[in-house]
Formats: sequence, structure tokens, C-alpha cells
Amino acid sequence: MDHPTLKDIADAAMQQRGLAPEFPPAAQQEAQALNPVIVNADPLMRDLRTLLWCSIDNDDSRDLDQLTVAREEADGRVCVLVAIADVDLLVRSGSAIDAHARGNTTSVYTAAGVYPMLPLRLSTDLSSLNEAQDRAALVIEVRLGADGLIVAETGVYRAWVRNRAQLTYDGVAAWLDGKADAPPKLAAVPGLDVQLRLQDRAGQALQEARRRQGALSLKTSEARPVFLDGVLSDLRADVGNRAKDMIAAFMIAANGVSARFLDRQGSPSLRRLLRAPERWDKIVAIAAGFGETLPAAPSALALDGFLARHRAAAPTKFAELSLSIVKLLGSGEYMLTRPGLATVGHFGLAVNDYTHSTAPNRRYPDLITHRLLKAALVGAPPPFSDTELSALAAHCTEQEDNAAKVERQVRKSAAAVLLAPRIGQAFDGIVTGVTGKGTWVRIAHPIAEGRIVQGFDGLDVADRVRVELVAVDARQGFIDFKHVN
Repeated sequence: MDHPTLKDIADAAMQQRGLAPEFPPAAQQEAQALNPVIVNADPLMRDLRTLLWCSIDNDDSRDLDQLTVAREEADGRVCVLVAIADVDLLVRSGSAIDAHARGNTTSVYTAAGVYPMLPLRLSTDLSSLNEAQDRAALVIEVRLGADGLIVAETGVYRAWVRNRAQLTYDGVAAWLDGKADAPPKLAAVPGLDVQLRLQDRAGQALQEARRRQGALSLKTSEARPVFLDGVLSDLRADVGNRAKDMIAAFMIAANGVSARFLDRQGSPSLRRLLRAPERWDKIVAIAAGFGETLPAAPSALALDGFLARHRAAAPTKFAELSLSIVKLLGSGEYMLTRPGLATVGHFGLAVNDYTHSTAPNRRYPDLITHRLLKAALVGAPPPFSDTELSALAAHCTEQEDNAAKVERQVRKSAAAVLLAPRIGQAFDGIVTGVTGKGTWVRIAHPIAEGRIVQGFDGLDVADRVRVELVAVDARQGFIDFKHVN
């Protein structure tokens, strides 16, 4: 029997988890029939194409959801504008494309390739905020005080925008840190260097303000596949940097503005929340192992203080600690919220009002939020009933979890392929999970997670261990270790 390819494994994993790996013919036909949206004199649309918009994303990103620009005002405050692709303009509710997106609810990023939520003709072309293209967008404005706190939410509106430069996180971060010259695309646009330094200043102020409020400063190392001549050669850490942190700060701020705007307009919303961790006692125990004392009740502010001190004291080991905390925090979820009702909030971000609105090319909840925003802007009734939104919240949460399981399974299969020649070798690892189904360990080179099948008694999350690789199964994504110390 032929060995399955990673693509075969990924397709099977998608189907097993209730995710469609292919677009139905009707959706493909609709995508091919779509025409570009042409700039027109719509009175509801502002023309902001002359601003120095740019995108900053991963090197290989083709589905560009947002652009950013900032302006310094007379009082010294900075106003940040986030433009988000108006995907709803092309993906109509009830269409075949919408039905597929509503079913999967998310793009799935695997070591075998990307399973986009929308056909590529949209997500990488017609609804992507591509360089040198006029595009329709929803714009969210946020005005910041000198302390980084949001002092005014000056607008949510529709506009025409134009991306002046498609930049990358690594290129911008290296330039901002003084480690490299300006990327050629940045240098080619007069004034963009000054613009990005202003954005960087605003982003750092936002981050510092969020830290004061208790937002967690976590740093994890997700595995990204590395290909050599089209063949998987490694799984390496995808580490954060200054540009990623800046854009993340802007997106968090914009998502908060979207949630509060809908609340003020009397509209329901689909909130993104993360409950206080059920295993807070284990987090307290981890901190105690470092000589720190956390309160008995969950406190994001106290936890972040501990994390910040450990990051300063042992930066090379901070990713391991972050991973342990992330595992214990649990998963986020979506929930219907009505105006005026108390919300659970997002424990990790230390915010109460938070929705997803900044990635409609790859997340269906964002497309739902856009439809709610556009209805609120013209005073129309919400396009979803409360019953429908509650059902969508549960479905999106479930499918997001399924997508994460697919991504994890295919990463394991990819890691199994890479580790197959190394049976019998020993690795340093950190325990990442202990459940009724098993005890799990993560190694760093290559980044891989497997099950400890021997010697797991007494182990718990965050324990550092030495393990020996005993077996792999690429088809199942199984990587088995035994504890050797």
C-alpha cells in the first residue's frame, strides 16, 4: 500500500472533523463569475485612497485583511485608522460561497497547505487589500492619549482605500530595531518611513497601556513548516517581533471599538471571550516553583506581573513558560451578547468588550460582525436573529476547535515524517498536557508534540523532562516517547 502524502492526511483530517477540504462546484462557479468592485461615488463611502496605507503581514500571506495608517493631531494625540476588507460586498449572504464559509467558519493552515475559507479568487485577489489596488473597506478610527489609553472612538465607516506597500513583519521589525535598512517597498514610498515610526510609537503605547490593565505578555513558538525545493525539511518556531506586536495591538483596539459601537447602536454582537482559567491552582503552583506568590482567585494583572519578571530574568526559557500557561488558560469561544448585558470578557487580553472583526477573508465570525456593523451604520435591523447568532456562536466555536485539531494533527504527521529516521534518540522536552487520554510532551528541534507512553506517572504540565523517541506513525500523526529521567 502506498504511503499517504501530507495532503492526503490533511484532507482526511478535515473530513473527519467535519470540515470541507474542497469548495463545491457552485461556489467555484460563483467565484469565477465575480467582477472586481469598481470605485464609484457612493455617498456612504469616503475616499481615503490618498492616505499612506500599508499592509504588514507574514512573508507568504496573500489574503490581506487589513491596512493601517496613523496621523498625529494638533494636541499631540495619535489617531490610528484600521481599514478592513469589505468581504461582504462580494460574498452575499445565502450564496454558495457564503454557505461554504459558514460551514467551515475559518481558513485552516496546515503543513500540507492552506484550506482557505473563501475561494482564492476572492481571498487572495478580489477581496484582498492587495498592493496598488483600489478596494472597499470598513474603517475603524481609534484616538490614543499619550499614555496609550483610548480617549475617543471617532468612527466606524465605509471607505475606498489603496495599499501603497505590501510589507512583511520580519522586514519592518528589523528596520524598526535598527538591524537592517528599510525594505525596498517601504523606501520607495515617500513619507512611509515617518508614517511607520508614528504607528510604532502608537503601537508601543497601546501595548504598555494594555499591560498596565493586566493583558498577558505571552510568547509562544508555533511551528511553521519549512520547505526545501518543495519538500518539507523542518518545523521551526514562528517567533514574535516588534511589527507583529504593533499590528496585534491595533487589531485588538479595533475589535474593541467594533464591539462597543454595536452596543451603542443597540445591536447584538458576537463577542469573543476567554473565561478565567479553571486550572488557576496549577498556574499558582507553577509560579510558586519560581518563588512567586499569586492570589488564590484568578488575576490577569498578577499573572502578567509574574510573567514579565520571569521574561526579564530568563528570556531564553520564556517561550516554555508561556506554552505552559497558554495550555492552562484554555480556549476562547464565541457568544451572543445583547446591549447592556454584562459580558465575561477576555481574560488573556484583559478586556471586557471584544469581538472579531479584522480578518473577514479567513474567519466567518468577522464576516458576521461586518454585516452587523453595516446594518447599524444605516439604521437597519440586525441581519441575524438572536437565535441565529447563538447558533452561529456555538458553531463557530466548534469549528474553530476542529480546525485547531486538524492543524495540530497535520503538524504531528509532518513531525512524524521528519522524526522517522531518529527512533531511539533522546530529546529535552516540556510536558504540555495531562488528561485522561494521556500525557503530552513538546520537543524543540524540530518543534513537535507527542505522547509519553512509558514513565508518565507523576508528570504534570510545565515539567521539564528527557524523553526517548520510540515510535512514529505519519498516517495517524502519532509520535510516542518514553520518559528516561
